[in-house]
Amino acid sequence: MEPLQPDDPGRIGPYRTLARVRESASSVRFLAVGPDGAASVVALVRPELAASRVFRRRFRHETRRTEQLAGGWVQPIASDVDGPLLWTASAYVPALTLREAIALAGPLPGRAVRILGAALAETLSRVHATGTVLHGLSPDTVLLAADGPRVTALGALGAAVVAEADADGQLTVKLGYLTPEQATGAQPGPASDLFVLGQLLAYAATGTTPLADADRIAHGEPELGGVPEDLRATVASCLAKTPEKRPPAGTVAAGLALEGAAALARTGWLPEVLRSALAAQESETAALVDGNGGRASAAVTGEAAEGARDAGGPGAGDAEAAGAATPGGPGASPGSVSSMGLVEDRDTVLVRRGAAVGRDTTPLLVREPAAAPVALPAAAPVAVPVPPAVSPAPAQDPRIASRRGLLVAAAAGVAGLVVGGGAVSALAGDGEETTGPAAPAPAPRPSRMAGLAPEPLWRYAHPAAGDQPVGATVWRDRLLLVTDGERMTGIDLRTGRRRWELAEAASASRPVPVDTTFCLVDTADDLLWVSAEDGRTGHRVAKATLAQSGESLTIGNVMGADGPTVWFTAHVRKTVERTVDKRKRKVDVQETYVLAYDLAGRKQLWRARVPAGQAPYTPRYQLVAARPGDVLVRQDGHTLTPAQRRAARNGTVLFGFDRGTGKPLPSVPLSAVAPTAAVTGDAAGRLYAASGGELHAYSGPDGRRQWRVAAADARGESGVFAFGTAALHGPTLYAANRYQQVCAVDTATGRQLWRRSTQAPVWRDIPSTAVTTSGRTVLAGDAAQVTAFSARDGRRLWKFQEAGAVDAEDQAPPRYTAMPAGPGRVLVRRGSVFYALAVD
Repeated sequence: MEPLQPDDPGRIGPYRTLARVRESASSVRFLAVGPDGAASVVALVRPELAASRVFRRRFRHETRRTEQLAGGWVQPIASDVDGPLLWTASAYVPALTLREAIALAGPLPGRAVRILGAALAETLSRVHATGTVLHGLSPDTVLLAADGPRVTALGALGAAVVAEADADGQLTVKLGYLTPEQATGAQPGPASDLFVLGQLLAYAATGTTPLADADRIAHGEPELGGVPEDLRATVASCLAKTPEKRPPAGTVAAGLALEGAAALARTGWLPEVLRSALAAQESETAALVDGNGGRASAAVTGEAAEGARDAGGPGAGDAEAAGAATPGGPGASPGSVSSMGLVEDRDTVLVRRGAAVGRDTTPLLVREPAAAPVALPAAAPVAVPVPPAVSPAPAQDPRIASRRGLLVAAAAGVAGLVVGGGAVSALAGDGEETTGPAAPAPAPRPSRMAGLAPEPLWRYAHPAAGDQPVGATVWRDRLLLVTDGERMTGIDLRTGRRRWELAEAASASRPVPVDTTFCLVDTADDLLWVSAEDGRTGHRVAKATLAQSGESLTIGNVMGADGPTVWFTAHVRKTVERTVDKRKRKVDVQETYVLAYDLAGRKQLWRARVPAGQAPYTPRYQLVAARPGDVLVRQDGHTLTPAQRRAARNGTVLFGFDRGTGKPLPSVPLSAVAPTAAVTGDAAGRLYAASGGELHAYSGPDGRRQWRVAAADARGESGVFAFGTAALHGPTLYAANRYQQVCAVDTATGRQLWRRSTQAPVWRDIPSTAVTTSGRTVLAGDAAQVTAFSARDGRRLWKFQEAGAVDAEDQAPPRYTAMPAGPGRVLVRRGSVFYALAVD
């Protein structure tokens, strides 16, 4: 650390600066005291860059991504992305950069390299799952702390060795590394991060770079003789010349630490000389902070770290820790050399163990590895779009990704997994299904390594147009039935191939299985009974025939089905005579009904009127429970009138009806359950609902609470981490909350059997839960991934993510959901893309 310079700010936002920590191309980092008196590290963007509109936009994007991915090995941050000073701040944890550690202690022991690689690969997997490239690994952006490594740069700005803004507001960013694809002018993708990871691990293991100059990076073989034998194959695979041959980040993480890096680091992982350096640094920082009216933060260890790991990471984490800048680091003068051999400036000496071995004059840019710096126009973001990792073989059925194109791996405790593969269309170019014999069912696979996600049996991308809804149902464990606004499609569950397509069955609702032959489809004008095996229309009932005389009737939504009965929300328009100003007049009115329909007999059983809701909304009702004697339904909370909310005291009211006749039964008030909170019921009459951050069980007849499950212990987080809709299997209920925890609960007693974290970032949405047909595996899906748990003890089994799909920045990413598909199989859905996985 160095004393503050005369022109350094004494205060940055709410933080009071004490000393300089280190400099980088884009910022200066300060040791500071926060509002609570705790030690923090604040990174202040250089004024000339903060004046650039393009830099500000990119800085805002990278900061938001860091906030989204906080947890694991990424430190939660505070920030100001809009004020005159741009800054980020994080809690202080004693740490050294990887470059500092190698200079102090030499190459790391093999076990430390293994933990370092697993932690970095876990972070890369999480980043790649968002459809972006990290661009942030270097010896100066990776920190070594007592409880594990930290990644400090989640983007090009934090890792830049040169960042310049000209008078026109254009921005030039140069990174400190080269990959073979960049050397040939290709765009970097997720596999580029893996190449840099390979270089970084070889440097950590040997103290030198395995590829000493740009020509060897592009054409030569790496020197890995000094890498421990048990790590050599992993490092070599990361350094493959072609991106397609490099493993996904999840595979690397699983291979290095199947139980996760945090579990290995728990008992200590750094050599004694580095532990002593960290202790000395902590002591020095504590004296400086305490002498200025603050208090130093201790490193996260022991019980606190264990709790943080279960919630998704190794502890508090750290995005930047205090430590002295070293020669050759980011703050070194232009022309200084790097012990890793990475390109550091336009005219940079590449070194190996301090000796110059070659000269490269190619600056490396985020977007274009050109021969000279390229000024990015103000409208061009620095982020690199992520192409698919592998394209399907041209001769293959275009609806099914190649086996090579589906590279799937993740470990229990690892924060992600990657699936490569090009986009898969459902039809050939001429609009017809490709000819040729049907693909045979996949051959049985050998037993996979424990902790690895199952390799997809097939992938099907449904050709849905625009934002139209896509409905999906598994029929008799043999077919996937998919509907959209243009067609209905039957997909063979064994092969993923399309069996048939029926245009007249286009629907915004999912199909409802009827019997061993038919499924019901709610189309614009008719209810269709479609043969699931071949797509033939067996029966047709015009929805107009469901209306009574003088009415027009529309189906709002399919509420649910149980056995041969399906329930709809029906909206009726009719003209009635009413007295207005003492005169009888005819007026048009709209009424809402719950409509029960017998699928086997193809006839309406009954309809019962329910509140029509607040104009101009058309209410949708949800089937909460279907029991032998009654059904319970619930109005969409967004359509409640002010009078309804007052009557329910801002709680939930369930409407009950006799199952056979539709006769109204006493309603069930749940005053502690918000109108939009998750509610479900079982056949035994018990109701399960989210209440604040807790999960409650109620008796069906009177709404009396029977038990509750405690809320998440969300230390350091604000907000309510509500539970979502529960999944039931036998006597056990499985539910997830917004804190990314999945709970197993005994339905009779409310005893919590286990609670585990998915280790995904905390999102706005609550994960959905599903249970496989056998009941042995529980699956939780959110916007980041699907996580599989053992139903028996909650052990994390694997995680599944789709990489290579770039989502629109102005739209929420599609959610992952799991659909049981018969013994030993589950479908994972993300938007209109479906994967078949072998489970149990």
